[in-house]
Amino acid sequence: MEEMSELFYKDAYLKEFDATVVSCTEAKKHFEVILDDTAFYPEGGGQPGDHGTLGDAKVLDVHRKEGLVVHYTDKPLAVGAKVHGKIDWQRRFDFMQNHSGEHIYSGLVHKKFKYDNVGFHMDQIVTIDFNGPMTWEDAKEIEKEANQLIYDDVETKITFPTPEELKTIPYRSKIELTGKVRIVEFPGGDICACCGTHVKRTGEIGLIKVLSLMNHKGGVRVEITCGRRAMEDYDTIHELNRDIAVRFSVKPYETVKAIEKVEKDVLELRQKINEMNKRYFTMRRASIPSGKKAVLLAEDGMGPMELRKFCEYLIEENAAEIIFLVSKKDEKSLNFAIGSPGINLKPLLKVWNQQLHGRGGGKDIMQGSFQCELSDVETLVGGLNQ
Repeated sequence: MEEMSELFYKDAYLKEFDATVVSCTEAKKHFEVILDDTAFYPEGGGQPGDHGTLGDAKVLDVHRKEGLVVHYTDKPLAVGAKVHGKIDWQRRFDFMQNHSGEHIYSGLVHKKFKYDNVGFHMDQIVTIDFNGPMTWEDAKEIEKEANQLIYDDVETKITFPTPEELKTIPYRSKIELTGKVRIVEFPGGDICACCGTHVKRTGEIGLIKVLSLMNHKGGVRVEITCGRRAMEDYDTIHELNRDIAVRFSVKPYETVKAIEKVEKDVLELRQKINEMNKRYFTMRRASIPSGKKAVLLAEDGMGPMELRKFCEYLIEENAAEIIFLVSKKDEKSLNFAIGSPGINLKPLLKVWNQQLHGRGGGKDIMQGSFQCELSDVETLVGGLNQ
């Protein structure tokens, strides 16, 4: 088989075909099958290999090795046998939509900013790395232009130019290309050297949607999704937003305002809790007897953060040389926060963790948990005061 002359290049929409088994080799977890021709696309150009069936054998993956397309199957196929191949078409077409959408998006970014696509991964979503900065507004503007090209429903052009013709074409490519070069063009959007499968017209992509943008290695990483998968993503987000709207008794387009109100209410509630905690801390501080080296306060109901804040307060108040605060974590363990106004507790905590089967540490305030009873901690603290 000559490279780039297989059935999937002659007709990317071919879903079923018949072929002859040329060879079948057993590997560790699969069989490697070569056919006299194939419609199964091998992984390449950022596009995953096809899945499907050859007769009653499942095609688990497809790769190109030394110019030959190798099908990884779950069972052997007899050499010389005629087999019927069937592509997992929905999966393939999803990749065709996403791959074509990626071309258009990358091409428009290159056209506007002169950035290169320096990294590309396609799975459930498409990840594209560009070697220059962009804002979220930039990413959305490119999305708008890309979708306009979809609405225009332009025809995809695939050519195999001669070396002389290739020199005159302003195509995108990460590397210097030689030999037979396949150029994929989406007029008005992109011209790129590519070995993948693509839609016949841009309208078949359906939709391009930007999901995220983040800084990455001096440039940006953009996540997009296209076609059916973009619709599935919208359906999921719509249902989640609808659920939020029902919970807050608002209309779907009012969920942000509802959440902002809840955030404001939560902030006010936290402020009230902090004020109540301060009053409680002051009251508990007054109950601590003076003259003891170490004090222990059992504060059931307090979480780790509250224990820490209480410990910080008692340190500021110089309530004792060593302050132990504990609260019940579960039936067999206690959360702790231990601090001191002037003693380095790190070496002491190592000993206490051994004695009380504890885990934890810290810099200024020691935090963690003890696997013991409260009485065990009382015994330890009592010993420090002798």
